[in-house]
Amino acid sequence: MPERVPGPRPVTPVGIVAALLERVEAGLADVAGVPDDVRADLARARAVAGGLEPYLEAGTSPESPALAALTARTRAEDWSGRSGGVYLEQEMLSGHVEGALLQLLVRTGGARRVLEVGMFTGYSALAMAEALPEGGEVVACELDAAVAALAAECFAASPAGGRIRVEVGPALDTLRRLADAGEVFDLVFVDADKTGYADYVDLLLDTGLLAEDGLLALDNTLLQGEPWAGGPDGATSANGRAVADLNAALAADHRVQQVLVPLRDGLTLARRV
Repeated sequence: MPERVPGPRPVTPVGIVAALLERVEAGLADVAGVPDDVRADLARARAVAGGLEPYLEAGTSPESPALAALTARTRAEDWSGRSGGVYLEQEMLSGHVEGALLQLLVRTGGARRVLEVGMFTGYSALAMAEALPEGGEVVACELDAAVAALAAECFAASPAGGRIRVEVGPALDTLRRLADAGEVFDLVFVDADKTGYADYVDLLLDTGLLAEDGLLALDNTLLQGEPWAGGPDGATSANGRAVADLNAALAADHRVQQVLVPLRDGLTLARRV
């Protein structure tokens, strides 16, 4: 019988808070002298935090069969054995609620050309491709060729898969090549290496890649709470510092109008002005 692949760990601020509260509640279960109202408040806090993300899932339009199959394929992979210098884990999947939001952004914004920087197994790319009109295209950048091949298999099983063009290689190289070719995109979704975000944003805004009045979406801009609370040991990782610096820079950047949305691990939406 194959070894069971562990489920995803909590990687969003609210998911981390829920897990911590559950651990504290369990740790106090046999401790004498804890007032009943404190136990009740702790149980209430754990229930509110722990139930939020499942409630969001339940209140969001269902994902397509192709997206559900892609999720199952990603969850079934054993990412721990991957090598090649690129750290991968199933938690990188953008998932149902964020995918549904990206679909709404594509449809309500009338986007025809979408650029994705950091594809992983392709959930967000396929979600956006499903929302595109006939003749629309998603250009998805992915560094890891093996992961791109897995995503391509999932795309092939979807009616919308033909709208996705995958570019394998370092994202900055791909973006420069696309800019030199005069390509322009209505919506750009960035979900790649966090220390590279600032360079991606500058390149997108300094060239014509992002259309005038186009929308830029940046994932993980709350990064598990690190930008304001540090990591589990109190220190802030290189990724946490990069995200904190980016958020501060965007807040002072007159090229964009932005809002940081507390969805999953943070999603910043920035309109080019």
